[in-house]
Amino acid sequence: GNKSYIFEGWLYGRSFRLTIGDVRTVMLGEAKKKATELKSKTNNGIDPREEARKLVQEVMARRAAEKAAEMPAFEVWNEYIAARTKKWGDRTLADHLRFVDAGGKPKTRGRKKGEGDTTEPGALYGLLSRPLKDIDAARVAAWMKDEVAKRPTNTALAFRLLRAFINWCAEHPDHRTQTNGDACASRLVRDELPKKSAKDDCLQREQLPLWFEHVRKLHNPVHAAYLQALLLTGARREELAGLRWEDVDFQWKSLTIRDKVEGERTIPLTPYVASLLALLPRRSMEKDGKHVPNPWVFSSSTAASGRLQEPRIGHVKALNAAGLPALSLHGLRRSFGTLAEWVECPAGISAQIMGHKPSAIAEKHYRRRPLDLLRQWHTKIEGWILEQADIKQPKDGAKPGLKAVPAA
Repeated sequence: GNKSYIFEGWLYGRSFRLTIGDVRTVMLGEAKKKATELKSKTNNGIDPREEARKLVQEVMARRAAEKAAEMPAFEVWNEYIAARTKKWGDRTLADHLRFVDAGGKPKTRGRKKGEGDTTEPGALYGLLSRPLKDIDAARVAAWMKDEVAKRPTNTALAFRLLRAFINWCAEHPDHRTQTNGDACASRLVRDELPKKSAKDDCLQREQLPLWFEHVRKLHNPVHAAYLQALLLTGARREELAGLRWEDVDFQWKSLTIRDKVEGERTIPLTPYVASLLALLPRRSMEKDGKHVPNPWVFSSSTAASGRLQEPRIGHVKALNAAGLPALSLHGLRRSFGTLAEWVECPAGISAQIMGHKPSAIAEKHYRRRPLDLLRQWHTKIEGWILEQADIKQPKDGAKPGLKAVPAA
């Protein structure tokens, strides 16, 4: 029953009505003035309804921009992850989640001296708690200076992820106005970036006997087999740890490895590595309240995932017992590539076995080596390494297992 002032006009041969306002809040003179303005617009072919819609859209866009300006960059980071996940591997996704973790969770692994019982916030957690518009070059430089002092290697990786994120935001239509495109590109930031140093840890030929002796003495046979296979295949740490029984073909002597470069690659299953894998325990694991076969080659009865998680601890024990210098797990991969040169293996073949991306036009477009050719060289590399360690390489095709020996 309320009364309102109504304007009725004509536009493009059709009539329309617009409410000017309630008679209780709008004076007659104001209503007449507004009606005159609306009449003037319709006379000039302007639709006041379209103007009203555009005004509403502008107001909503402005409010959304204001809200986004105050929203933590976490929200955009999560949107970025959702948009890019399909192009990443598991390790890359895990890094993006790890660096923004809030911390405070109970530690499940050993801690260093002076550390607490709970995990620390990820390297990017504090920075991304701020609005995206506040992340500029000065803020990034201050963040890097603080983080480098505590964890330089992690900071270098976190910076690379942050730089990719900022570049994505700078090109995104919804976020470009809030993004400081030079936040990771200025000289101020580059000066704080930790300098890259080439790693050179590698097993030398004369160190092989001691290394094999003490690795083979490890109490955990899964750790011992994993470390030896890591050296003899040249695989990346997580590639080998993620090996499943379905990826091992004892009949045709091949391993299918999940590759971060090509998706997957197939390499030879050499005689000694085959003997190591054949003797590994086949365990079961609990899944959805049921006991099912454990699919992992390097399985674990204690890890929630059912597979080997931290082989580094056993490796350090073996190195200390042998009196050998520090050697990272990636150093074993580097060792394979270096030791392969002793048998004059073509660089392209060792690179293909290791899963390196082709670096030359010929390698990229004109080399398709069959598995048999790779096996010929891979078996030769394994044989030479074992010979230096005074270990006899099993004959190709020999069945591994227990052997009967005459009584003393």
